[in-house]
Amino acid sequence: MTTEKLTVTVEEAGVLLGIGRGLAYEMAKTGRLPVLRFGKRMVIPRQLLENMLQTAVNYQPDNEAQKAS
Repeated sequence: MTTEKLTVTVEEAGVLLGIGRGLAYEMAKTGRLPVLRFGKRMVIPRQLLENMLQTAVNYQPDNEAQKAS
């Protein structure tokens, strides 16, 4: 069994994303980060964060996709 945490805090997610603490909390509060709430505590499932990043890496706006064709 692995000891890797299944979730990260909002601050840890900010570090992983290379963004500041304030922006990380703003993104969490506005739904731009996938957050689970346990009372006042907010955590981000590591797998959902990785999925979000993978989707962003593969994202091409419609006009860019047309130029590539």
